[in-house]
Amino acid sequence: MNVRAAAAQVIYQVVDQGQSLSAALPAAQQEIKPRDQALLQEICYGVLRWLPRLESITQSLMDKPLKGKQRVFHHLILVGLYQLSFMRIPAHAAVAETVDATKTLKKPQLRGLINAILRNYQRQQETLDHQAMQHDAGRYGHPGWLLNMLRAHYPDQLDAVTAANNTKAPMWLRVNRRHHERTQYLALLAAENISATEHPQAADALQLTRACDVQQLPGFAEGWVSVQDAAAQLAVDYLQPQAGELILDCCAAPGGKTAHILERVPGARVVAIDSDEHRLLRVKENLQRLNLDAEVLCADARYPQQWWQGEAFDRILLDAPCSATGVIRRHPDIKWLRRAEDIEALASLQAEILDAMWQQLKPGGTLVYATCSIMPQENREQVTAFLARTADASLADRADNGSETAPGRQILPGESDMDGFYYAVLEKQPQA
Repeated sequence: MNVRAAAAQVIYQVVDQGQSLSAALPAAQQEIKPRDQALLQEICYGVLRWLPRLESITQSLMDKPLKGKQRVFHHLILVGLYQLSFMRIPAHAAVAETVDATKTLKKPQLRGLINAILRNYQRQQETLDHQAMQHDAGRYGHPGWLLNMLRAHYPDQLDAVTAANNTKAPMWLRVNRRHHERTQYLALLAAENISATEHPQAADALQLTRACDVQQLPGFAEGWVSVQDAAAQLAVDYLQPQAGELILDCCAAPGGKTAHILERVPGARVVAIDSDEHRLLRVKENLQRLNLDAEVLCADARYPQQWWQGEAFDRILLDAPCSATGVIRRHPDIKWLRRAEDIEALASLQAEILDAMWQQLKPGGTLVYATCSIMPQENREQVTAFLARTADASLADRADNGSETAPGRQILPGESDMDGFYYAVLEKQPQA
C-alpha cells in the first residue's frame, strides 16, 4: 500500500472513528513495506501532534470541506501538508506521492483537487502558516479544553509542557540488575557504538542519544534490558520492595513495573492484575522474555473479593487508570480521544480503586499511588481527599513526597527528559 494512503486511513480511524493510535498504526504497518514503517509512524504522529494547525490551513485552501466517504481524503490533505511543513522530504516527492495515494484509496478523480491544494500551500506557505498560528490551538497543537486546564493548573509552565508534548519522546532503557549493573551495560552499549547517558535519579535508567531498534541492544532477547521511560522506573524506588514480601502490582499491563520489581528484588512474591485480558498478554510476554515469574490475574481492582482470598499485601503499587495527559508525546492521539468530562469520571474510578486496594494492604504496609497524568484532580486532589477520609492512612515521610496539603510528587512532561508522572507514597498505620 502507498504509505501516504495508509497514513490517511490511520488518521481517519483515530480522528473520525475514535480508534487509538496504538491499535490503528500497527495494523496499517502490516500493509506496507517494512522499510516504510518508520515513515508511516512519523507522518501519523506528526499530523496528530499538529492537527489544529493543519486543519486551519486546509480550511483556508478549500471552498467546502470533504464529507462522508470522502473524509479520508481530507486526512490525505493533512498528510501532504505535514510533509511540506515539517519534514525534510523533497517537496516534489511529497506532493507526487500524496497525489498518487488517491489511486490506492480508489478515488483517482480527486487527484487534481489534492494536487491543487498542496501546490497552493507551497505558493502561500508563509502566509498560511502565520494565519494558522494566530489562535491558541494552532500555536500550541492542543485542543481548547486541554489548553484551558493546563493554563489553569500550570500557567507558568504552559509553553514548556505543550512544547514537550509536541516533541518526540527519547528512548529510555531499564537495565536488568539480575544481569548487569548500569555502568556495565553502559560499557556494552559503547562497545556497539550506541551512545547513552545515566539518569541522576532513576537508578537503572539509561537514555539513548539516538533511538535504535531493540534488536541492536546487547542482550535484549536475553532480557538484559527493557525499554521504559525513566519516570515510570521511579515506581520501584518509591515502592522500596523487600525480599520475601507479598507485593501487588495493580493495573499492571503492559508489565514493565512488575518486571522491574522482580529484577530489583528476586525474592519478592508478586501478583500482577489488570482488567484487560488482551493487555495481560503483554505482561506475560515481558515476564517470559525476562525469565521472571509472577502470578498474573485478569481482575477488576474495585472488587478484590472476586479474585483474591489470600493474605493481605505488604506493598501495593497502584498505577491507576488515568487521562494519560503526561504521556502525550508518546501517544499524541490522547489529545483528540480524551474529553474534559473524562477527567471527573476517571477521578471517580481512581477513588473507588484506591479505597478497595487500601483494604487489601497490611497494617504497616505501603501503597504507592501513581498515574501518568498531570491533572491535579487525578493526583494531588485525589490523594488529599483519600487522606481526609481514611483514618489509618498517612503520607510517608520522604523528602520528595510533598506535604499533607500538597501530597506527592508531580513530574511534568519533559522534566529531566521524562514523561509526565505522579507519585504519592502512603503508609497504613499499624494496629494498636
